[in-house]
Amino acid sequence: MEGSARMHQEFLAGDAVMATRSLEEARDAVTRVYLPHELVGPQDAMDMRLNATSDRYLTLGYLTYQAETELRMPAAEQWYHINLQLTGATWASRSDGGREHTPAQQRGLILNPQQANTVRWSPDAEQLILKVSRSSLESHLSDLIGRPVTEIVDFDFGLDLSTTSGQALLRSVEFLATELERPGGVRDMPLARSQLEAYVLTNLLHAGRHQYSDALAGDEDKARLGRLAAVVRYIEENADAELTPELLARVSCVSVRTLHAAFQEQLGESPMAYVRRVRLSKVRADLLRADPHRTRVTDVAMRWGFFHQSRFAQQYRSQFHELPSVTLQAGRLEV
Repeated sequence: MEGSARMHQEFLAGDAVMATRSLEEARDAVTRVYLPHELVGPQDAMDMRLNATSDRYLTLGYLTYQAETELRMPAAEQWYHINLQLTGATWASRSDGGREHTPAQQRGLILNPQQANTVRWSPDAEQLILKVSRSSLESHLSDLIGRPVTEIVDFDFGLDLSTTSGQALLRSVEFLATELERPGGVRDMPLARSQLEAYVLTNLLHAGRHQYSDALAGDEDKARLGRLAAVVRYIEENADAELTPELLARVSCVSVRTLHAAFQEQLGESPMAYVRRVRLSKVRADLLRADPHRTRVTDVAMRWGFFHQSRFAQQYRSQFHELPSVTLQAGRLEV
């Protein structure tokens, strides 16, 4: 950009949200796209630019302030935020005491939904920032590892962008941003865009370190399940079929009583409680992929064996902390 000190490509220039020297306007724009926060910096002396676009899986934005600034952010609750450092650096802390420094092209940050964060930007800092809903990321992870994900993905605060997986994440996000700008690119091809965004989420889950990393890499100790491995796989592959304790006992070649005891010991729940969790995860995955204008929650629930709608809604909310109707509408969020 003419007359600017920026050193990196300005991504998503066609999706400009705000270009301003005003501290208040900068705060309001970032609040609108990402989350409420307190912004500390020079009054009317920055050169802030925010470009951003949203789709079903995520919001992708380019942000720079071109001034030393500090953002103080509460816990985002239903969102993950991923800051990928392009130029300059940031210094960050979060409410559990974690601290990080993000040199350009070397480190990034993952802001956990349950942690408050403070991030100080160097004057030359530029970032690509992802905002991903809990429901999207956790459902995607569930599909990858083949079992329900019912808790926050507890990422490490820092993200190493110098590793092979970190570089793959950064390049995939840059590629997505470039394709969204290209005439005739993925912006005009919803299916291709959805697939590319899913690829970005896969790279994120591989690049960040969290409690599911071993399962994602296939390094989890499968012997932990013992005889349950076969029946767990059967449940996940046949969740839309009629499943009874007797059938599952035959699959695992044990008695119903032994099967029940094994599930309680290894997974802390009964076989049919596990079946219900798997089916609820299948419902969520379908709702996230569905067109909210053409899909009824009731139809999706019945497809996976939930015929008592009030009980289903209660079970869904207990597992995912939101009503199924909210999940269905999640894809309609726009910048």
